[in-house]
Amino acid sequence: MFFSWSLVVLLLVSSTWAEVVNVEEETSRELSVGELLERANRERTPDFDEPMVIGGDIAVNSEAERNADPCTANSCLWRKWTDGKVYIPYYIANHYSSRERDIIIRGLDSFSAVSCIRFRPYQSGDNEWLSIESKSGCYSYVGRTGGAQVVSLSRQGCLYHSTVQHELLHALGFNHEQTRSDRDNHILVYWENIIDDMEYNFYKIDTLNQGTPYDYNSVMQYERNAFSKNGRPTMVPTPNNNVAFGQATQMSRNDIDRLNRLYKC
Repeated sequence: MFFSWSLVVLLLVSSTWAEVVNVEEETSRELSVGELLERANRERTPDFDEPMVIGGDIAVNSEAERNADPCTANSCLWRKWTDGKVYIPYYIANHYSSRERDIIIRGLDSFSAVSCIRFRPYQSGDNEWLSIESKSGCYSYVGRTGGAQVVSLSRQGCLYHSTVQHELLHALGFNHEQTRSDRDNHILVYWENIIDDMEYNFYKIDTLNQGTPYDYNSVMQYERNAFSKNGRPTMVPTPNNNVAFGQATQMSRNDIDRLNRLYKC
């Protein structure tokens, strides 16, 4: 009897230890930005005043904008000042905790270290700024739209360095890497595996590539199974289908180079 109870206790302890190990493995692995965005926006229930979201996290104001890129002309760029810097005002809603604000500010500050972009706090008299709020999911408009421009960083799933950088790059004028016009030379799309009515998320557009090569490591590249309806890949790299992609956790060298070329830093 003693032996039987000892065996039961040992099995229970072993099971609990295995569960702890599994949890630690999951939390220790830093998720890619695409995985984080898809998790955060999977059950998105927008309020009546929120925009339509396409491509997973790109805000648009109407159905007509779904297949158009609003930022292929200079009109979408933020203004450069005489000192060569691009000053972009921002306002962070007061519903974030101090820790959450620190994550957002770290993401904002990361641009000044590698480019001429300078995010600064909103001041009275600013007529266009980024209004960073915890809305439904993670999303941003592409490029400058004027006035109070919402960047949604939900407290439920969006407050990571990679997602902050990703949404800010949208606001600066960049789309997803997999929608590049030269995408088919680097990525094969498996349309049959895409969730019904989500195919438009993979349509190619005239993106602002700035003469940089296709970047599998871009923080704007989604992962292999993005928008999959059956767990099978929706994207596979070509010609080498073993190349890792969509695993970025921060801006890549090409992301930074492309940003500096666009804004002539």
